[in-house]
Amino acid sequence: CSCLSFSPADDKIESMKKSAGERKNQTINESTDTGEFMSIYESLNNMQQEAVYHTEGPLLILAGAGSGKTRVLTHRIAYLIAEKGVNPWNILAITFTNKAAQEMRERVDKIVGMDGGSVWVSTFHSTCVRILRRHADRIGYDNNFTIYDTDDQKTLMKDVCRRLNVDTKKYKERSLLAQISHAKDELITPDEMLLNAVDFNEKKVAEIYREYQNSLRRNNALDFDDLIVKTVELFQHCDQVLEQYQERFRYIMVDEYQDTNTAQFKFVSLLASRYGNLCVVGDDDQSIYKFRGANIGNILGFERVFPDAKVIRLEQNYRSTQNILNAANDVIANNTERKPKTLWTENPEGDKIHLRQFMNGFEEAEYVVGDISKKYREGTCRYRDCAILYRTNAQSRILEEQCVAANLPYRLVGGVNFYQRKEIKDVLAYLKTIANGQDDLAVQRIINVPKRGIGGVSIGKITLWAAMQNVSFYTACTRAGEIEGLGKAAGKVLAFTGQIAAFRSHLER
Repeated sequence: CSCLSFSPADDKIESMKKSAGERKNQTINESTDTGEFMSIYESLNNMQQEAVYHTEGPLLILAGAGSGKTRVLTHRIAYLIAEKGVNPWNILAITFTNKAAQEMRERVDKIVGMDGGSVWVSTFHSTCVRILRRHADRIGYDNNFTIYDTDDQKTLMKDVCRRLNVDTKKYKERSLLAQISHAKDELITPDEMLLNAVDFNEKKVAEIYREYQNSLRRNNALDFDDLIVKTVELFQHCDQVLEQYQERFRYIMVDEYQDTNTAQFKFVSLLASRYGNLCVVGDDDQSIYKFRGANIGNILGFERVFPDAKVIRLEQNYRSTQNILNAANDVIANNTERKPKTLWTENPEGDKIHLRQFMNGFEEAEYVVGDISKKYREGTCRYRDCAILYRTNAQSRILEEQCVAANLPYRLVGGVNFYQRKEIKDVLAYLKTIANGQDDLAVQRIINVPKRGIGGVSIGKITLWAAMQNVSFYTACTRAGEIEGLGKAAGKVLAFTGQIAAFRSHLER
């Protein structure tokens, strides 16, 4: 959860205001003289300009595909700073992916200049991490908490199921984690889930959810869903912290709003509740992540939650031809729950859409690869000009087989994520252990990496002793000499903890 913009620390903001204000005034004066600043707004269409100029109060921008929503957001940030006199550190722009945040970060820097670096441009998770790193101690965590990824969650869930004697053939770890994730998306606590349970299975899941959360807390760890849930909890229980960030972020912009879940909506609404300057950009027609917890009601019901909200529709498309838009408009018109909009373009009509049906995946792959080979032989394209897009990784195999059979050179884009490689996760586990000895999963991962002769039996004895003494796994390791039956392995365990202690000594230098 890296943040792509590093704003000045709060205790340094006051010292920056004077110099930032001087730069801002200089930018405005230069813009007025040259007309340069006005020209960047004049390049926008009428609806885009209206969205940029409307800065006060709640604003819903319904941005159709290819309608320039990122352009509107970045120009809106520039307008707030240069024309409205807003301090850049009082602006928060949230998007969903690091890639989208990086793009917005670059555009903001290009338009705004030096002051753009003080605008927070980040993902929901990155924003919440930065807040929790300063204030997690207010809700019972150390500020150096560990963030569990998917593999860590699975490992922890297996341990929880083992402790509760849960039959993992009946209650699959993946299913349990999905149900817990959905509950967190809806801000449902383990106690609330248990209270609302209607049968034995739901009660069992609630009990597992409770133990899972207790285990996370014992390990001083949060999963990805917790990053937002715990920030909401922080705001709800610590008025002083909430007021601090309400003052900090007086203008809030959220991209891809149709993909927000209930927890994310609550986080944003709490932040915006003081000044009300919340601008959300999205398209209900592009909401496809309900299976990930997205709540389409957030965008469809925006005007109900914010009765004084202004709604602006961006319907001019810059990406596609009119024939593509006509087809898209006709298809999406069949949706029953949507806000009406019709995309149009000044681009040419373009080629007609071709539809082909195949009996199976083999016929489809054979046709696609054959069509590429034909175009290459006829000289109408090069191999590098062609790309095959597919929805699931499982579909790549048959396409690859056809490429090999046709002697067509190809490159598969994707693979194992860098941070999911074993050696990288081992290094990260070492760093987690050095920073946070309460993270049992990280310690157990590396206690025998590299090989130290500490086997599974010894680890099991340490785990059992730690549970009996109600201490962390790492604390139990530091007292390995007290653990009955550990034998020679005790010396090896103590050598490991000695190495970690030596690493920690470097943190204080």
